[in-house]
Amino acid sequence: MNKTFKTLAVAALGTTTLLGSVSCEHKDCPMQAKVDEYALVELKSDLVNNLTENEKQIVNIFFEIGQIADNLFWKQTFGDKAALEAIQDEHAREFAMIQYGAWDRLDNNKPFLPGYGEKPATCHYYPQDITLEEFQAFNDPNKSSWYTVLRRNEDGSLKSVWYHEEYAEEVNRMCELLQQAADLAEDAGLKKYLLERIQAFRTDDYLASDLAWMDMKESRLDFVIGPIESYDDKFQETKTSYESFILLKDEARSKDLAKFVALLPALQKELPCQPQYKTFVPGTSSDLNVYDAVFYAGDCNSGSKTIAINLPNDERVHALKGTRRLQLRNSMKAKFDKILMPIGEMVMDPSQVGFLNFDAFFWNVTFHEVAHGLGIKQTINGKGTVDAAMGTEKTSWEEAKADILGLFMVCKLIEMGEITNITEEEAISTYIAGILRSVRFGAASSHGKANMMCFNYMEQQGAFSRNAEGKFVIDFEKAKAAMNSWADLILTVQGDGNYEFATEFRSKNGGITPALQADLDKINNAGIPKDIRFRQGANVLFE
Repeated sequence: MNKTFKTLAVAALGTTTLLGSVSCEHKDCPMQAKVDEYALVELKSDLVNNLTENEKQIVNIFFEIGQIADNLFWKQTFGDKAALEAIQDEHAREFAMIQYGAWDRLDNNKPFLPGYGEKPATCHYYPQDITLEEFQAFNDPNKSSWYTVLRRNEDGSLKSVWYHEEYAEEVNRMCELLQQAADLAEDAGLKKYLLERIQAFRTDDYLASDLAWMDMKESRLDFVIGPIESYDDKFQETKTSYESFILLKDEARSKDLAKFVALLPALQKELPCQPQYKTFVPGTSSDLNVYDAVFYAGDCNSGSKTIAINLPNDERVHALKGTRRLQLRNSMKAKFDKILMPIGEMVMDPSQVGFLNFDAFFWNVTFHEVAHGLGIKQTINGKGTVDAAMGTEKTSWEEAKADILGLFMVCKLIEMGEITNITEEEAISTYIAGILRSVRFGAASSHGKANMMCFNYMEQQGAFSRNAEGKFVIDFEKAKAAMNSWADLILTVQGDGNYEFATEFRSKNGGITPALQADLDKINNAGIPKDIRFRQGANVLFE
């Protein structure tokens, strides 16, 4: 452990008296209130009843591997987990376990334990005393790899160390277990993926295993495992964190979704914009499947929980095979039941609360992911790619595009008779309530800015208003018109690469208005959870 960080950890623990100062015995304890922001959900699935005994053995091995990945994430982003396990106050300790550290991930990483300052931007991927100038002067082609940490030589100079060397003990054990799972695997695609993942762990070259994962079409088990996302590296935003999902495929619902991927080129032609902004032909080879998640570990289990996966991140894989989009239906259902529905019941006119519908939430989330593949990728005026032309605005506008085109596709598929279990009114109502769920995390991030641009645009266009009691009332005709005009505006701005307009529009419309803040304060004061946490593991799944 880095000396500076160890000093902080000891200071935070200090004596039992220090942490006893935040102890509490009643429901109004601030730390208990923080824990209660995460609704407790049992991570179970009826799909386990479809598994063979062989598949259940493999899942048990996956649980063991996933726990190692969880421990590695602690080591990468916090350090010594025991420093927090020793906290006497049960609520402070439990909240630290949810956050994987002493900083609140849903409150801009604000420290919530005494003795801890700001979260180090470096975590444990770099020496904590490293400077930007020192990093830039360090001449090593591997320094910005997704799979190296930076350490110091005896003389204090920097060196790059591959993950398989830095975490050799854990990596070797994961490889042993992956081999056991591969030996049991009867599905050829799963077996190949697990064997390729072993080599990836041993070499930190993940391309072959990512390609094998893309080819894994028939397995009822899925296992996302490895260093994948780089959210915690705030120093360079390159170092990846270990995580794991254990997933059970919902074969019936996945089969239903397959037809929608084939419809993407036709949906692209229907986009509500001028023809020159929809010349791109979307691919139809990417997977779109439904799963129940039965285990989250490491990065994906810290703070807010994801409800959909779009991987791999390697652009070489995108070029060769696209991506796989995995919808985590049971996690979606938990967030709808525990968070979105209570919000809707509080803020919407009672006459329209009945339009809130889990199936609508499922379709909206699903087609948000799909919508990233629609629209335009090259500007129409010679400015190059949309991403390059949009610069610092690219992510917020791309997320806004996915939000509104997701809703557009759901409504269009309802109109076409392809989606039959919800109405357009349910899709639109659930979409608007869903924004209120999302913006509770603030408008500082790209996703937050996108949410607010969508919300404010639709309000300005009369898609909804507030009645005398302050409840939201949706005008569905105006909402649909606003959906189309907002999609048109986004696609036009992207296609023109109009960075100046994008910046000005977002600065005016990407924030939380006083009226919305009052709604959010009402929601927060009602004690509606912000996210979910899990009781999970083999004993929960197989009990």
